[in-house]
Amino acid sequence: MKTFLRITGLVLLALLLVGAVFVYRNTRDRFPGYRVDLTTPDHPPAPLRVGFAALKITPPLPDTWVDKNGDAKFSEQDGDTYTDGNGNGRFDGVWMAGFGNARAAQGVHDDLWARAVVIDDGTTRLALVSLDVIGFSNDRVIRVRRQIPASAGVSYVAVASTHQHEGPDMLGLWGPGDYQSGVNAEYATFVESQAAKAVQTAVANLRPARLKFAMDATGAAPLVADTRPPKVFDNAVKVMQVLDARRDSTLGTLVVWGNHPEVLWDKNLLLTSDFAHYLRASLEKNLGGTAVFVNGAVGGLMTTDPDTPVAEPGTGRTLKEPTFEKAAAVGNTVATLALNALAASTDTLSRGAIRLRARTIELPLDNSLYRLGVYTGLLGVGYTRWGHFRSEVAAWSLGPATFVAVPGEIYPELVYGGVEAPKGQDFPITNPAEKPLAPLAGKYPFVLGLTNDELGYILPKSQWDAEPPFTYDYKARPYGEINSVGPETAGVVVENLRKLLTDLRKKR
Repeated sequence: MKTFLRITGLVLLALLLVGAVFVYRNTRDRFPGYRVDLTTPDHPPAPLRVGFAALKITPPLPDTWVDKNGDAKFSEQDGDTYTDGNGNGRFDGVWMAGFGNARAAQGVHDDLWARAVVIDDGTTRLALVSLDVIGFSNDRVIRVRRQIPASAGVSYVAVASTHQHEGPDMLGLWGPGDYQSGVNAEYATFVESQAAKAVQTAVANLRPARLKFAMDATGAAPLVADTRPPKVFDNAVKVMQVLDARRDSTLGTLVVWGNHPEVLWDKNLLLTSDFAHYLRASLEKNLGGTAVFVNGAVGGLMTTDPDTPVAEPGTGRTLKEPTFEKAAAVGNTVATLALNALAASTDTLSRGAIRLRARTIELPLDNSLYRLGVYTGLLGVGYTRWGHFRSEVAAWSLGPATFVAVPGEIYPELVYGGVEAPKGQDFPITNPAEKPLAPLAGKYPFVLGLTNDELGYILPKSQWDAEPPFTYDYKARPYGEINSVGPETAGVVVENLRKLLTDLRKKR
């Protein structure tokens, strides 16, 4: 009996040790000591050079499958069948991010992209990359930066996600099962490599440039629904057109607008960048050059859902069902708003000085499901110290424009105002917990959502509502808290951004 107990104890001890090593390996900091604390030197305005690049990140689809019962979920138990295209005897699905698990792609509607714009004022060289993925962790951003050689001369690289819900899982949350990652490691490495190459290609494409800024403040309002009170939107379509200073042709266009690219909703099985595809294609057709789309403040959540009608340009037909026609209508409408705003604008800039501030921040991970994802390696990110992880905020100004890089899906009320402290919230806060960032400096405030990280929803602590009684007469906990790092996130992110913006306003 004693021998049995001793053996059992040793086995349990061994299992505990193996488990501890497993958890340690998954929670370790992948980049110990890494920190950004950047303030670029001030200098007089100088001639600007700008370059663009667009590289495909569409994944291969080795296997195809038949959805027997039409539920958009691959399951052999439901009678779904597949064609083993690479002959390895198993189904190699490209697991699509967003909505639910087991949504495997059946084909490609349009290519996914890594699109970059690099701006150089002679002193500072700033790169912004937009990826057609649902999210891109700060660890992956660091990997991208480390692939860019010093010879490229880039002062700072910001990497944004369009947050489209019709592409491969890049976060680990949408695999074939609830506790299975959907991330293909080889594909993720490819995306990182393409992002780095896009920056280098944009550097090689630098040309003397003239910038033109424009904004349509209200035209896109009918396209977006806010699914949670208070009803605050990031409706403005903000545009930066880049013209070749010598030929007066368009090198490229940057458009920022706040809306989830999920018009096609949960039953689509074709890889696509959703409305961003049509928006960029329309701008490139009408202006030339390379179009880059970056999302805005989409927390709340801002979406064109199946209950939101969209008028089709040209025909006036009302589209409600989640189809490619509806996605095209959204993208083409936003493109038209951008084109009209550019035609009416006289705000141009041929000489400028980039003022840039960026810093690493540390956040507590309070979401128990996310903590489990870290422990098991599902999320593929580690701790800087126990229970805390690294993220990043940035802000820069150029002429009449201010750019704010937010590492997640920030609620618009945290940017523009309208934060409330509703009855039923989890924390005893009688006044709004966070002051909004607005008014932002500059005539054209570009809020770049999901940039340098994907923290999920960034919502005011005074609206946090995970436990009953629920705010606004909800019968169950709201969706935002389920996909948020925790209630302290907004305070840390907003206050650090405020410090950067305050420093940008100082004259040196």
